[in-house]
Amino acid sequence: MPINMSEEEIGAIYDQGKAAVVSLISTLIDKINSLEEEVNRLKGIINKNSHNSSKLPSTDIGRIPKSLRHKGKHKNGGQKGHPGHTLQRVEKPDHTFIYALKGFCECGRDLDNGTFLNPPKLEFTEHCAEIRKCQCGRIHAAAFPQGIESPVQYGQRVRAYMVYFNVFQLLPQSRCIEIMQNLFGIHLNEGTLNNTLQIAYRNLEKTENAIKESLHQSPVLNLDETGMYVNGKRIWEHSASNASFTYYFCHEKRGGDAIKAGGLLLRYFGRIVHDFWRSYFDFDCLHALCNAHHLLELVFIKEQYKQNWAADMILLLCRIKKTVDAAKIKNRDGLTPGTLRKYEESFARLIACGYKENPVKKPKYTKTVKRGRKAQHPARNLLDRFDNHKNEVLAFMYDFDVPFDNNLAERDLRMTKVKQKISGCFRSIAGAQTFCRIRGFVSTVRKQGQNPLDYLIKCFKSDGNDILLPDTT
Repeated sequence: MPINMSEEEIGAIYDQGKAAVVSLISTLIDKINSLEEEVNRLKGIINKNSHNSSKLPSTDIGRIPKSLRHKGKHKNGGQKGHPGHTLQRVEKPDHTFIYALKGFCECGRDLDNGTFLNPPKLEFTEHCAEIRKCQCGRIHAAAFPQGIESPVQYGQRVRAYMVYFNVFQLLPQSRCIEIMQNLFGIHLNEGTLNNTLQIAYRNLEKTENAIKESLHQSPVLNLDETGMYVNGKRIWEHSASNASFTYYFCHEKRGGDAIKAGGLLLRYFGRIVHDFWRSYFDFDCLHALCNAHHLLELVFIKEQYKQNWAADMILLLCRIKKTVDAAKIKNRDGLTPGTLRKYEESFARLIACGYKENPVKKPKYTKTVKRGRKAQHPARNLLDRFDNHKNEVLAFMYDFDVPFDNNLAERDLRMTKVKQKISGCFRSIAGAQTFCRIRGFVSTVRKQGQNPLDYLIKCFKSDGNDILLPDTT
């Protein structure tokens, strides 16, 4: 609320003596300090972008991207000793040109009478079951093989293409129908496409359980979550992954209830990498925090509040990562005790410097007591995290199986955001669950260097009792 005082009122306070003047100036100083804190808070909100926070790049306005990378010693392009790649012949070309053949064969026959071979086209196969009448009069019919279920139906490869375009290439259903018509001359409808997706969903249940079991045995898991929309209502997609397997599930909540429903962290005693989502700390396992997020927050503190410790902490974390990467290249199991001690001391020293730049402010006396945690300076919050979770921040330094950041989980979730950007929200929870299971399957197959389309074809050859993975160890 603004302070309005006339010259007469100010003069009257002056006439009251020193105590009245000191009281007025103290009130004005408190007001100025409060307004300055509010201005800094609002500036912090305005100045946050994808360069110094977790905000999406699409929200940036007029920003010139900055990189934390430093110029390396090598020139751009392939380095000495790189094997290189060249164009290779393919077994099945996309286009074939047929040239007329004239002349005679060694047998003496005119080649004009030979058989002309056309390029392959969409094939139609008829399945016939024998029906026989026994001498006793009973009629018996042969059973059709598994997968032959309707008088007229699409084959395994055509069904695999439907799922491939919708779930892997993220095309909306209308465009999937259009591309199937343009490529193969097939006139689909959305009901057929949805039924095909449901068949894949059912046939992959056992495969999804095998993926979960493999992840449960993994010593390190990358976890993350993101919002997804069903009929305009936000729910949460959760991911758990490592370099070989990916598992997705959706839940109406983001916190502990959803994580328990996922089932992976129950009786899991390995290490989980995450973005300091507090619900993860409710589970009895080891933790590692994403340093990519820490670097963004440190950049913000350095640029917004001009604090030197933040700039030095950026250099320290990047230096430790470089040292760890160099040790991994040399096939070492870990850093030497002396190197670890040196980095630990540097880390502790920078935290101490940060606390000096951000001392605890004495709370103002108020009659009402506010509930919840007391608001702190953003730099103070980050310092507390570094101080209370030193081992989790530097886990990548102690254990070479732990990554520096949580980018693997970020990449695994990115395609869901692309899917919703192209197609909008899902129409039902069942549709979201179907997408999660199939997408986790194709992500796993792709991580293991296999062609997702080949394994989607296998999905429609399966009756749901097979584990359709190239490697489940």
